[in-house]
Amino acid sequence: MGDLLGVAVLGAGHMGADHIRRLDRVVSGARVVAVADPDAERAKEAVAAIAGVSVHTEAEAALAAPGVEAVIVASPGPAHEEALLAAFARGLPVLCEKPMVPEAAGALRVLEAEARLGRRLTQVGFMRRYDEEYRGLKALLDGGRLGRPLMLHCVHRNVSSPPGFTSAMLIDSSVSHEIDAARWLLGQELTSVTVRRPRPSSGAPRGLLDPQFVLFETDGGALVDVEVFVNCGFGYQVRCEAVCEAGSARIGDDRGVLVTTGGGAGAAVPQDYLVRFADAYDREVQAWVDATRLGRVTGPSVWDGYAASVVAEAGVRALESGARVPVEPAPRPDLYALDGH
Repeated sequence: MGDLLGVAVLGAGHMGADHIRRLDRVVSGARVVAVADPDAERAKEAVAAIAGVSVHTEAEAALAAPGVEAVIVASPGPAHEEALLAAFARGLPVLCEKPMVPEAAGALRVLEAEARLGRRLTQVGFMRRYDEEYRGLKALLDGGRLGRPLMLHCVHRNVSSPPGFTSAMLIDSSVSHEIDAARWLLGQELTSVTVRRPRPSSGAPRGLLDPQFVLFETDGGALVDVEVFVNCGFGYQVRCEAVCEAGSARIGDDRGVLVTTGGGAGAAVPQDYLVRFADAYDREVQAWVDATRLGRVTGPSVWDGYAASVVAEAGVRALESGARVPVEPAPRPDLYALDGH
């Protein structure tokens, strides 16, 4: 590789444009050399301030562009499988945003394709593993000071949902982060899902079952609950409390400057995940670039992406049926045998 890792970014929407900005202005050791988006004008706008970037409407064309040595997949989830398989065919390292592939069957095809290569090419974008607070909680749990984890209480709130957001997407898009975080924090697999829902909020679009309460059981005997509320109206909030045999620990309390004035006090609430997890995204992409330049792949694997899709799919069935649904993944390939959670 040259002095700078040449990266193609697939998708120039909210997430893709932010990664383009990050590669250009924040991360060291890489540069954007190609971008693809079905909306050519949006792609051009995303790279308008960066010289020498080729713009394409097809992912394959961007992957074939001169200077491309690695790929960030930030297109909508349904396009990920095709993009990942195309990158595998070219031997290109990939950072793929979550969900890796929304459907478990497609995620399994990606898993099997990478396993056939006999080497990892993919890091999946579960950026909470790079957040300072989450890393601190992970270290605390691993250290054993609080004893055996018994429960995780999680909160995931958004100001509003984007157009076209469905009731199933509360689980397979929003809660997919909690699915991975729980597996990683506890070092346990999720074995069943139950979903309960109150009367929908008046702030939710018509027909959207929002909020929802999701309960996971694990193979280590722990329980994980998630309140997901994607039209709360007041801010973006992500919290997690671990309750253990000898104590508890909580992260995600609103941070920032506390302002007291006019007989009251308050702090700003982030309005967007790109604000709340800005540092985590920066660390995630920097770690990916550093590892790729060394010919290595670190971070969440395709197995982690597949596991999240299988659990989320069980969660959608639980939402639809009202029943407790078991999680039944395929066997883990030998390529990922040494992976942690």
